[in-house]
Amino acid sequence: MTTPTTLLEMLAPLAERIGALDLTDASRAEQALRDALGPQDRTRLESMLLDARRGGWLTPKEGTPKGVFFGRLAKPSPATHGFSVDAVDMEGPAAPHAHPLGEVSFCVAVEGEPRFDGRPPGWVVLPPGSHHTPTVEGGRMVIVYFLPEGAVEWGPAASY
Repeated sequence: MTTPTTLLEMLAPLAERIGALDLTDASRAEQALRDALGPQDRTRLESMLLDARRGGWLTPKEGTPKGVFFGRLAKPSPATHGFSVDAVDMEGPAAPHAHPLGEVSFCVAVEGEPRFDGRPPGWVVLPPGSHHTPTVEGGRMVIVYFLPEGAVEWGPAASY
């Protein structure tokens, strides 16, 4: 059975690896993360996230819009190498937001053939300064995401 402690133990080395990446080069960062998490560890992480979802503690709060569930695993700290670690369980759109320092997500299919912002399950890196309305189409996903220093700005993109 997956617990918050065992999941964070699995995620801590990934947070360390993410901290060493240049998030301004999203495709290179994604490739480095695919290389860092081999098939066996990827399957283990996917299983742990799905087990935590079934346990009801991974994403216990319902957000807006209805049907988007979320939870915080850790605030930024030395143990998480300065990242907040959060999770969302969703289909459809979620709240728009910007990433002043970037965002790194690991996406797991729950049902259907979901795509996160048009991307299949796996790693998605959004560079510093990016903005999006996260959207899962074609099914449902659990997404664990790392925010450097917990930095996020909620709301629509600023127009200048």
